[in-house]
Amino acid sequence: MVPHLITALAGPLAELERTVLNASPQIERWFRMQWQDNPPPFYSSVDVRNAGYKIAPVDTNLYPGGFNNLAPDTLPLAIMAATGAVEQHCADARSLLLIPENHTRNQFYLQNVLRLQQILKQSGLNVRLGSLNPEVTEATPLDAGNGQSLTVEPLQREGDRIVLPGFRPCIVLLNNDLSAGLPDILKGLSPNQNLLPPLHAGWAVRRKSHHFAAYDRAVGEFAQFIDIDPWLINPYFAAVRGVNFHEREGEQQLADAVSDVLKRIQAKYTEYGITEQPFVIAKADAGTYGMGIMKVTSPEEMVGLNRKARNKMSVVKEGLQVSEVLVQEGVPTIEQVDGGSAEPVVYMIDRHVVGGFYRINAARGRDENLNAPGMTFKPLPFAAPCNTPDCSDAVDAGVNRFYTYGVIGRLAALAASLELEATRPRASAAAPALA
Repeated sequence: MVPHLITALAGPLAELERTVLNASPQIERWFRMQWQDNPPPFYSSVDVRNAGYKIAPVDTNLYPGGFNNLAPDTLPLAIMAATGAVEQHCADARSLLLIPENHTRNQFYLQNVLRLQQILKQSGLNVRLGSLNPEVTEATPLDAGNGQSLTVEPLQREGDRIVLPGFRPCIVLLNNDLSAGLPDILKGLSPNQNLLPPLHAGWAVRRKSHHFAAYDRAVGEFAQFIDIDPWLINPYFAAVRGVNFHEREGEQQLADAVSDVLKRIQAKYTEYGITEQPFVIAKADAGTYGMGIMKVTSPEEMVGLNRKARNKMSVVKEGLQVSEVLVQEGVPTIEQVDGGSAEPVVYMIDRHVVGGFYRINAARGRDENLNAPGMTFKPLPFAAPCNTPDCSDAVDAGVNRFYTYGVIGRLAALAASLELEATRPRASAAAPALA
């Protein structure tokens, strides 16, 4: 179930894409076998960068909040995928409790919740919305700004289950990334009430470095299987702990990590004859929304940051202080849409790619973070009628280019499965480290 998307594509082609295209039957079987041992998260989204010489994920979100940006003609596939995902967790489920973010004033986000609710309802579920927001003390209607509204209700705890009045759901689906911490009301739920994703997938616990360590594992096997250099689909990275930007603690460790990653990138650039200047992205090891991110081209830039840069890097969503930093290989984008730098965002439900969109930012360069003010989104509609890559067509045909993006998205979802299993809390011992 791999969708093929239509959009304007430009830029040089990588031999990588032809290799992936030619190996598609073997790749599909490989994924099928992997999912048997490593069930994917309920849903995910993956930011992908195509540099022309490599295609790699730069972020994986386990609480995707842009379903409203998907093209309407992707909905049938999303509904089918959601139906399969629900069957995996509670085959006879009749009801699902969806817990959104506390963004009661962000109408674009509320439109995402409405679209997600629509998908879940069409998969055969009664869906109601429960809020973690302490300000929601009764059933509260919210205006989504598109002529529609939704109603959120305060969560209630009944023994070891989460309920709403007259509503005892089999599945509780989080669309709240728990950046503010793990709420007591969600702890210790009955195994018979499926909480998806699990609590340790929230940013209060999860770390990007754990995810990319798991991605290393997945890509190592995949790259060996199709005989490619894993670097072509994998960004280098390093993690730095004990950072305090306000007190200038950890600056030298950050500089050393930047130096190490830059040297590794330069070695690959030399090997492949790439003449661009390597760079890294330093970002908070936990959190989202494009906060706590900066581009770095030399180790010296991490020492003696000015006040503005320290303030930018020190705090992320929910006002949380940054003490752990991911230093990740910068992957520039060759893609432009409507005159702006663009990157595809691949959306998955269970093991299936269900659609995607381009994040576009005309105010940002090809080597900058596009998840920033000024960004817009362009849905990617399906190419009809095929559901398989066309090996007789050019590798840059939409049907084939986006097959490769779908492979990257599924590798990231597989990595998320490995990550969540490796970091799952255990009663008898601490979870094994991935990084």
